[in-house]
Amino acid sequence: MKPFPRSSLKLLRYLIFVTLFFYLAGIQVASAQKSRPPAPELAGGTAWFNVSEPLTIPDLKGKVVLLDFWTYCCINCMHIIPDLKKLETKYAKELVVIGVHSGKFDNEHESENIRQAILRYEIEHPVINDSNYTIWQAYGARAWPTLVLIDPEGNIVGSDTGEGHYEILDKLIGKLVSDFRSKNLINEKPIPLSLEKYKQGPSFLSYPGKVLADEASNRLFIADSNHNRIVITTLEGGVADIVGNGQSGMQDGAFKEAGFNRPQGMSLNGDYLYVADTENHLIRRIDLKVKVVKTIAGTGKQAEFMASGGMDISSPINSPWDLVFLEGKLYIAMAGAHQIWVIDLETTVFQPFAGSGAEGRTDGFLDKSTLAQPSGIAVSGTRLYFADSEVSSIRYVDIEKEEVKTVVGLDLFVFGDVDGKGDEVRLQHPLGVANYNNLIYVADTYNHKIKIVNPVDNTCITFAGDGQPGFNDGKEPRFYEPGGLSFANNKLYIADTNNHAIRVIDMKTREVNTLQTKGLESVALLNIPQLSTPPPFTKSFALPLKILKPDADIQLSLNINLPKGYHLNPDAPLICRIDAGEGIYFERGNQDIRIEKPELPVKISGKTTSEEKSTDLKVSVSFYYCREDNQGACFVDAVIWKLPIKLDKESGNIAVTLDYDVKLP
Repeated sequence: MKPFPRSSLKLLRYLIFVTLFFYLAGIQVASAQKSRPPAPELAGGTAWFNVSEPLTIPDLKGKVVLLDFWTYCCINCMHIIPDLKKLETKYAKELVVIGVHSGKFDNEHESENIRQAILRYEIEHPVINDSNYTIWQAYGARAWPTLVLIDPEGNIVGSDTGEGHYEILDKLIGKLVSDFRSKNLINEKPIPLSLEKYKQGPSFLSYPGKVLADEASNRLFIADSNHNRIVITTLEGGVADIVGNGQSGMQDGAFKEAGFNRPQGMSLNGDYLYVADTENHLIRRIDLKVKVVKTIAGTGKQAEFMASGGMDISSPINSPWDLVFLEGKLYIAMAGAHQIWVIDLETTVFQPFAGSGAEGRTDGFLDKSTLAQPSGIAVSGTRLYFADSEVSSIRYVDIEKEEVKTVVGLDLFVFGDVDGKGDEVRLQHPLGVANYNNLIYVADTYNHKIKIVNPVDNTCITFAGDGQPGFNDGKEPRFYEPGGLSFANNKLYIADTNNHAIRVIDMKTREVNTLQTKGLESVALLNIPQLSTPPPFTKSFALPLKILKPDADIQLSLNINLPKGYHLNPDAPLICRIDAGEGIYFERGNQDIRIEKPELPVKISGKTTSEEKSTDLKVSVSFYYCREDNQGACFVDAVIWKLPIKLDKESGNIAVTLDYDVKLP
């Protein structure tokens, strides 16, 4: 997904990239340095992530810097994240990767949405929100992703677009490190990080991408994508089984041994559940009867651009996002290939079915049409309806007529939130579709809505959601980037991805509830921040002088005011630290105190000495808080209060009350 398509041949791309980089950063490094242009400043962004303070080019002197211009919807941008992580690991002391997020869609300009993408893709390098394209324009970027390499003196070495550049970058970075180390120009001091992941706590589900409801067996299958597993519950939410060990991996075997890597779409046929194991580039088959996982397509490596298919586990595929079973075949929304693929389950032969492989929105014969990152698929008769996310369209493949048609949606850069008919309809990066009474229900993901598309008259109306991200049940619900839909018992089940929850709409009343998963344990808590070294996101407050009575029993009250509908996580301790100067005494002062199953307000007893004097009090607290129904994500917060204290015999005051109003991230 890019304004200008990347080269279709890896060899040509390799030669161009090598020629550019080695011309600029080749053997004669000293002479090349003279001609390298200085890197423009990283100015004009609206927010930084994963760092304690904004970075500048001078701050990065002595580091090799790799800028990654990305947008979080883009499949090519997702594909290079593992390469960036490998480079960051290999050159941990010498390389700084900075993600410059220049979002395509309106929804991608919002800082909180970018923060969620950083958490979802487990990005741990600095990221800047370049919502106004200031840095994009300064560096002359023209496509997502664009990579720009900067040497330790702050000069541009070269740039290129697209994916698949790991080997070349590895060689170039290694050479830069070697050359500049020989001149004593490498700075190995780490940059100050403040990772977003430490601000988020545990959850029962983590960014669930898809959901599949089966009325006949009263089962619900949840792609618990970031927990790398499939959760099986009843339609009422009672946990029946968990498939996957929770760790990223691709091993087959028993449910507790199998590994997945951010699985997405699922399809059920008898005792077999088929899974699009997206980031493993695999199709998996779960035998629900014998409780075994088996890989049936893919090698675990991403297929090349314009790959033609193959058989079973001997040939690769490219980011399968969703799939559906029909008459002995699986039809796969192959997001990475911009195509619909088909696999014959008897012969295990798989190949492209619709789409030329070029990215776009062209209707016509199967092999002449163009698609753009299809991410959701559903059957209606002889038609395969699919959410073509990058062209913000709902389209279908007519299996009998062997053609692709568009119901609503226009092109790569035509999107919005407009109900209506035909060409006047606007969606924004839809990821999910489901058929119900011959109407196509759509997870209009970046509009945070559920919509209904009528393929007979090409109309589209909003069914649920007001267009604002949120987590509200009832008759006026809000969602947060919903990704998958499925129907059972006149109820619509929704994978509400960024809310880490499954939402349920009663089709008769149109009332929304959050599915209460019963019997599912939240993933192990992250370490609670230790207060002897406060985390970078800690809020600090300097309060006015407090006068207290000497030689008295005093009480310290911590009033932590949580957002409506939230409570302290009962399964995580609250950690408090009291650093008091002379004249005030608290038992277990000057050390971290763990308070299990904390209740608000937190009350702590202390004493003052008999001598009149002035002193200081510092109180630090860290805690987890969650929704009262314990669904969705928990959050971690930390606060420090500092206040001067005076002990005065004229005072009768024996209480210190500290207030903090918590705001959701």
